[in-house]
Amino acid sequence: MFRKQKTDDNPPFLIVGLGNPGPEYKFTRHNVGFLVLDELAKELGETFGKVQGNAMVAIAKQANTRLVLAKPRTFMNNSGSAVGTLLRFYKVPPEKLLIIYDDADLPFETLRIRPDGGSAGQKGMRSIIEKLGTQDFARMRVGVSRPKGRMSTPDHVLQEFSDEEQKWLPHVLKRAAKATMSFVNEGIVATMNKYNTKENDRDS
Repeated sequence: MFRKQKTDDNPPFLIVGLGNPGPEYKFTRHNVGFLVLDELAKELGETFGKVQGNAMVAIAKQANTRLVLAKPRTFMNNSGSAVGTLLRFYKVPPEKLLIIYDDADLPFETLRIRPDGGSAGQKGMRSIIEKLGTQDFARMRVGVSRPKGRMSTPDHVLQEFSDEEQKWLPHVLKRAAKATMSFVNEGIVATMNKYNTKENDRDS
């Protein structure tokens, strides 16, 4: 356990990407939340060199705004324990929390940002909602497409992206990173208006 954070009149944003720890999961669809945070950290010139609250953490600063980027080291189903610990430590209000995760019901390359809502069966989100006792926080769903044939959704999201998808995955990650910074700098409404209405636009 780490020491308590002093009272902060300007708490940071907490940006959490969901996924499973371990090299065997690194490039799977279920880990797209981790991949988005890796891209965001790279663009901000930071690295995940710190372990805090059972998460890999990178601390970034942009002008007068601080960001805590976190990748829980718990497995997906227990993401809430890491998120709750970091939220309390940094005294982050719900409006400064953003969770990024995969959604097999959305086509590949699609982003959906919402200010609140249920888990829609996503186990990581279910864990977070249960631990925080609220669903009033922002989330970004990153489309990873539905499984083809008879493959189940749980098996599908634990597969790596197809060769064709991997060609465009860097674009998706960069766009999601831009959407995250839009959330930080412009707010949830402006971000939804900008990024929820563009699908498969590889020039954006």
